[in-house]
Amino acid sequence: MKKGNELKPRIGLFGRRNVGKSTMVNFLTGQQTAIVSDTAGTTTDPVRKSMEIGGIGPVVLIDTAGIDDEGELGLQRVEKSMAALAEVDLALLCFTEWGEPEERLSEWCDRNGKAMLRIRTQSDVSNMSEKSDFDFNANDLSLRDTLLEIIKISLPESSYRHSSLLRGVVQAGDHVVLVTPIDSSAPEGRMILPQVQVLRDLIDLHAVATFCQPDELAAAITPNFPKLTQIADYFPGGGLLSSLLMPKLVITDSQVFHEVAAVVPEETPLTSFSIVLARQKGLFKEYLEGTRKIGDLQDGDRVLLLESCTHNVTCEDIGRVKLPTALRRATGKQLEFDILAGGDPIQNSRSKIQNYKLVIQCGGCVITAQQVKARLLPALEAGVPVSNYGLALAWCNGIFDRATEIFNK
Repeated sequence: MKKGNELKPRIGLFGRRNVGKSTMVNFLTGQQTAIVSDTAGTTTDPVRKSMEIGGIGPVVLIDTAGIDDEGELGLQRVEKSMAALAEVDLALLCFTEWGEPEERLSEWCDRNGKAMLRIRTQSDVSNMSEKSDFDFNANDLSLRDTLLEIIKISLPESSYRHSSLLRGVVQAGDHVVLVTPIDSSAPEGRMILPQVQVLRDLIDLHAVATFCQPDELAAAITPNFPKLTQIADYFPGGGLLSSLLMPKLVITDSQVFHEVAAVVPEETPLTSFSIVLARQKGLFKEYLEGTRKIGDLQDGDRVLLLESCTHNVTCEDIGRVKLPTALRRATGKQLEFDILAGGDPIQNSRSKIQNYKLVIQCGGCVITAQQVKARLLPALEAGVPVSNYGLALAWCNGIFDRATEIFNK
């Protein structure tokens, strides 16, 4: 399954100023992608460049500012570099001399389970080091294939192998009903990405999918096919025909949970696109625990809502309108909400994070699992509960246990 640009594995280059990070980016891509200069601090904001690695596919290289940058602006650059480190799938730690900055980055990667390669750059002029996993010399073009092969081996397989959304939940021949409301926030002439991802997964699993809007749901789950029913009687044990008569699972857009739950029989499993994505992206256990904390919210508590994409806001926007309204109604509390959109990380200041009693992340359909984890890491480290749009809306509609039951099994 081809990934969109946002879902490519990310490989970041980190280290002090002037250790050759930008040179290595150009070396790997075979292009003058990054500006190279003897002036310290040439790279300011992270520079991203896509390239293809055989056997893996497209990846994104991220060139970052030096971790030893100075001054007010320099510290901001360092902060951006550390934010990039949290989101990458593989960190290339570049150095000429191993010291305290390198040791600090290495320990951070070890502590957070980050895949890392320690690369001694400018190996033609720098001293040998037992810390090095690979010695790099930009003047030796024969090293390129070797370096790419080491990167390929070191990159976590989970970052580029397609992970099924519903494997273990849906089997071949199962009938799954997908409820997709069309309102002002729906894209013109298209489906939203989570719906597309779930549909493709069902095709790969050889399941049978039925799409409908909420007002068509009753007919979709109890079809009036007398002839088909008669034919199915000739197939003892069920099979594909009988699976069409009774859905194994109903997956809905979270914003119509209440309406859909009233129609779907209790014995039929029900969940949402957002919850399915949350399970795939990781941190599902943390989401489940955090969602249960909604009941502890009090008047004046602040909730941070994290959007991963930038989109046109409408009066029916799920994150900015429907979710806050549902949370206030379900808790009976006067809650305050802040929105952080476009994938920007939460501020690293613990004091700022601790102003929030809950952080709620969207489904994250346009970002990688590593980016979701990186975005929520400051909240988790500060002990702030985290949830997900779909799980929070399920809680607000009183069907949290039902919406997660099929995954708990």
